Amino acid sequence: MSKILEISTAETTSQFGNRPEQLSIDRLLHSGILVVDKVQGPSSHEVVAWIKNILNIDKAGHSGTLDPNVTGLLPVALEEGTKVLKSLLDTGKEYVCLMRLHNDISEDDILSAMSLFKGKIYQRPPVKSAVKRRVRVREIYSLDVLDIEKRFVLFKVNCEAGTYIRKLVYDIGMVLGCGANMAELRRTRVGPFTEDDIVTLQDIADAYYYLTTKGDEGPLRKILFPIERSVSNLPRVWVRDSAIDAICHGASLALPGVTKVEKSIKKGDKVAVLSLKEELVAIGISLKDATTLKKMNKGFVVKTNRVFMHPGTYPSQWKGSN
Repeated sequence: MSKILEISTAETTSQFGNRPEQLSIDRLLHSGILVVDKVQGPSSHEVVAWIKNILNIDKAGHSGTLDPNVTGLLPVALEEGTKVLKSLLDTGKEYVCLMRLHNDISEDDILSAMSLFKGKIYQRPPVKSAVKRRVRVREIYSLDVLDIEKRFVLFKVNCEAGTYIRKLVYDIGMVLGCGANMAELRRTRVGPFTEDDIVTLQDIADAYYYLTTKGDEGPLRKILFPIERSVSNLPRVWVRDSAIDAICHGASLALPGVTKVEKSIKKGDKVAVLSLKEELVAIGISLKDATTLKKMNKGFVVKTNRVFMHPGTYPSQWKGSN
């Protein structure tokens, strides 16, 4: 667990805001996140459409498209929760892939070739992709071979967002000199979400049925995450109640508004700005290392990039307010 650096003391009032675990079920249905286990066949867009129909909501979106034949984690944000999707798109991913080699290759050669793809790699997106086909750098954090059976290689890869696993497989085949293709692929992690969090479409339909016909919100609460969970992998900065409304209006966070920070924060890091009730106020870029804050008397410490809390949730106590 990351160590916390106390900057100043402050308390929060119960008059404003809510702890994420205390949100009403209606609020969760209009700002929460579901982690769906996508099956082979439907597109990611179809899965989102089905969820909108099941929950009778107008707006939903997914974080990171999975091709129809790919299975696994598909985070789906509901209504206002869609504002957090960009942050999830930028987080690391984990996949389990079954690669089929086009010729017989020794295990030693396979392991040796795959070791070359750890770290920074160059990739040109495939022809069928949603981005421009220009060479770009992506990082492979880990690449572990799980099993080798004749021409089939099962491996797990942790990678930077925007890495194309199909292209990774193709490039491994090129290095081996035999060619390779992706036989199966499953996404097993998106940022802080793992397979422990996934639910099926049937689980969602059953949970909503219990809510609407029996008044039992328990099943739905078990599978709906508040948006705060989606940024739990980001380093955190906590602010006093009096600083929140200014941030909600787009202001950068100044030192007097900070109560504590994670010691690991470095200048340039993306950080989650939280209330003392652990509510997500905004996401921003740290302007200072955490260790320098104790030496400061004034100045800005976080540049606000995206605001998630509604203005007026906490009272206005800044000069620009009426």
